[in-house]
Amino acid sequence: MTSLYRNRKVSLISGMLILSAAFSPLISLRAGAQETDRAKQVGGKFMCMCGCSQVLTQCNHVGCTTSASMLKEVDQAVARGDSEEKITQEFVLEFGTKVYAEPPKSGLSLVAWMLPSIYLFSGTVLVIFIIVRWRKRNVSLAAAPGASAASTVPAELLARARAQAARDTED
Repeated sequence: MTSLYRNRKVSLISGMLILSAAFSPLISLRAGAQETDRAKQVGGKFMCMCGCSQVLTQCNHVGCTTSASMLKEVDQAVARGDSEEKITQEFVLEFGTKVYAEPPKSGLSLVAWMLPSIYLFSGTVLVIFIIVRWRKRNVSLAAAPGASAASTVPAELLARARAQAARDTED
């Protein structure tokens, strides 16, 4: 009975080893795909430095060695397990701040990010203020008893404008 038990145990262990050997490439392939996806995500935050003004992962120049080497650096850093911040710092040290596809939201860049919203808000407030003021002005003119648009213009200016219109329309 022990030999039968031992044979079953050996067959079970060998079966598990065979299954794990069969599935290990699939597991490592999946881990590689996750690293590649992370590398694409990190690489999407940088500009290609070949001068094309495109995002690193979208540089479409045929034979662009710059994007290929930069992507290789990102892949290696991701494979080492470097954090996104560390990879970013390495690229900024190597290429400068022009490597950012999107400027960081801090310091003067934060002001640049906020200005469009500030301009939109200020413009909206200004337009509302002007409209309210015009409406109050029209209401006060209409509310004056016996007041009309002609009575607010001095008679001398009105006569001069009529004379000018008569001269301009003579033909």
